[in-house]
Amino acid sequence: MKEKVLEILDSGRFIKGPNVAAFEAKFSRYCGAGYGVSANSGTSAIFMALKALYIGKGDEVIVPSHTFVASATPILMVGAKPVFVDIGDDYLMDVNDVKSKITSRTKAVICVHLYGEMCDMAKLLQLKEKFGFALVEDCCQAHGAEYDGKKAGSFGEAGCFSFFPSKNMTVAGDGGMAVTSDKKLCNTMKMLRDHGRDYGTKEGKYISTILGYNFRMSELSAALGRCQLKYIEQWSQKRRNIAEMYNESLTDKVIKPQAGDRRKHVYHLYVIRTGKRDELKEHLHRNDIETGIHYPVPVHRQPIFEDSRLPVTEKICDEILSLPIYPLLSDDQVSEVIDTINDFFE
Repeated sequence: MKEKVLEILDSGRFIKGPNVAAFEAKFSRYCGAGYGVSANSGTSAIFMALKALYIGKGDEVIVPSHTFVASATPILMVGAKPVFVDIGDDYLMDVNDVKSKITSRTKAVICVHLYGEMCDMAKLLQLKEKFGFALVEDCCQAHGAEYDGKKAGSFGEAGCFSFFPSKNMTVAGDGGMAVTSDKKLCNTMKMLRDHGRDYGTKEGKYISTILGYNFRMSELSAALGRCQLKYIEQWSQKRRNIAEMYNESLTDKVIKPQAGDRRKHVYHLYVIRTGKRDELKEHLHRNDIETGIHYPVPVHRQPIFEDSRLPVTEKICDEILSLPIYPLLSDDQVSEVIDTINDFFE
């Protein structure tokens, strides 16, 4: 990665260069999609996808509330209305609740593959076929996750990824990518990313044919992403190994995540549940083990959205705790986390 950075600094070409094009091509192939459109964040990727699908004022977009706020804010940005759905015990959107909230104004569903596990794509695709909405996959925590052997991002009109530093792969800062197998959608997103300019035309550099934005990814970021992509499968396997250790040895007094049928989990986060969440969190902190809560305030309760009632989401938000999980975590460190948790419940 350091060599690549120096190479680019020496070249003097920092945007719209070969690294961006190569990263888009390689990452989209990895996902099983035809095209990739890099961006400056996962949020921008979701926004571009919705905008390119012509979703706007008067439209409704269904999205889970148990997620990071950026899964839903792009819906407001395009002028549409977010319709929040509840989740199941697997933390993923409840497809039955999705079905109950589809109306004549429903133009899209954003399925969030949270914590590294994919949603029930078979049922979502059945609904998509019946009701005709666009499906946008929020894959920001699911690089390389699979359902029936197909990778996240290859099921809907577009799959949107984040390369923020906490993700399973990063560009050493903010960065994102939208992948799609629809060439027209790809071209529209590329125009939206770069001031509405169509570089496929002779005068494209100087003519803005649609209202666009500046969401470009730099050559430096793309080069780092290319380096990280080489290791994503290896890192995901290490995460699965750590999750297996937790699942085998953690006390049954906490609810442990289990990969669903037909799915390959990449464990961006390993999230347990307990009614003693706050006490356990403090106990681990006293023993120099840091944890997180993803997420303490559901999106539908954020001040920028209209309030609604989602009982499962609200209950789970008071019980979830994210344990340490990353590729450089040693087996001894995992065992220390396990022993400290088990001691707390004895």
